[in-house]
Amino acid sequence: MKVSDFDFDLPEELIASRPAQKRDESRMMVLDPRAGTFEIRSFRDFPSYMSPGDALVMNDTRVIPARLFGHKEGSGGRAEMLLVEELRPGLWLAFVKPGRRLPPGTVLKLADGSAVRIAARRDDGQAEIEFETPEVLALLDRLGQIPLPPYMNRDADASDLDRYQTVFATRPGAIAAPTAGLHFTPEMLSGLSASGIDQHRVTLHVGPGTFLPVSVEDIRDHRMHEEIYELAPEVAASLRRTHNSGGKITAVGTTSVRTLETCADPELFLRPGAGRTAIFMHPPRRPAVVDRLLTNFHLPRSTLMMLVSCFAPRELVLEAYRCAVTEKMRFYSYGDCMLIL
Repeated sequence: MKVSDFDFDLPEELIASRPAQKRDESRMMVLDPRAGTFEIRSFRDFPSYMSPGDALVMNDTRVIPARLFGHKEGSGGRAEMLLVEELRPGLWLAFVKPGRRLPPGTVLKLADGSAVRIAARRDDGQAEIEFETPEVLALLDRLGQIPLPPYMNRDADASDLDRYQTVFATRPGAIAAPTAGLHFTPEMLSGLSASGIDQHRVTLHVGPGTFLPVSVEDIRDHRMHEEIYELAPEVAASLRRTHNSGGKITAVGTTSVRTLETCADPELFLRPGAGRTAIFMHPPRRPAVVDRLLTNFHLPRSTLMMLVSCFAPRELVLEAYRCAVTEKMRFYSYGDCMLIL
C-alpha cells in the first residue's frame, strides 16, 4: 500500500486547537465494520456499547512539560529544547533549536540561572543534553511548558495543564497525550466500573514519532520511532480471562493498541512485557488482541490512519472520515472521536 491510499481532504479549520468545554461532550462516530455502517452519537453514549465482562484498556502515561527555553551562554541567543527521554539521571535525549548553532559543548542558561550543556549530537537530529541536577522532572514542573502538537499553532496556556492530560494519567514520561482518553471523566469511569466493566492500565510513553510524517511512498518502508511501554503481568492475566470468557477488549487510543499488540502471543494470547516498541500496524494486518478501538480523528497520510485501517476496511474508514468532514466534526488531539466496533 502507498501513503496516498490514506489521503483525504481535511479543511484546516476542522483541526481542533482548543478542547470542548467539557471532556465528555464531544461527538462520537460509531463505525460497525461488519454492517458497513457508521453513525454520529454523543460520547456520553459510550457506556451503552459496553457489556458486563468486557474490559477497557487505557494508557496511563502522563505528559511532562517537556518544552524548555534557554539562552546561549555568551551570545544570549535564544534556544528551545523538547525533551524526549531520560537516558540516565540528569542526561536527556532532546530536540534542540537552532540545531546548527548549538554544537556539543554549548552551554544554555535557563530562567532560574541553572545551566544545560549540549553533551553530544546524534545523526537523527537529536541531542544529548546534560543538566546540573538529576531532578529534571522537578525542574520541568517549574520552568517547562506542555508541548502541544505543532499543528495547533499556539503555545500552551494554563488550561492545557489540565485538559491535555487524561484523568487517569499517573506515570510521567510522554511528550504527547494519548488523546482518545481525554474524553473520559471520573464519573463515567465510575459508572462503567459499577456496570461490571473491567478497567486496566498499560503504559506507553508517547514520543515524537506520533507527529512525524511518513516520508516514503510505500508504507512498508516506513520505520517508527521506538517508545517505552509496559504491560503488567496482572493486567495480561486479567485480559486473558476476559478473552477466554467471551468478553470484548476495547482499547482507548492507538497507544493502548500498540502496547497490547506488541505483547500479543500466539499461544498465551497476551504476555506481560516491558521495554521499547517500534510496532507499525497497517493493512492487511489485523489486531490479535484488541476487539474494539476508541480513537480520535487523525490527520491524512498518517501512521495513525494506517493503524485505524487495521480495524475496518480502508475504504469504509475513508468514507466515514469524509462524512466527519461534511458534518464538521473536530479532528485530532482536542477533537471528536470514533468507536470502531
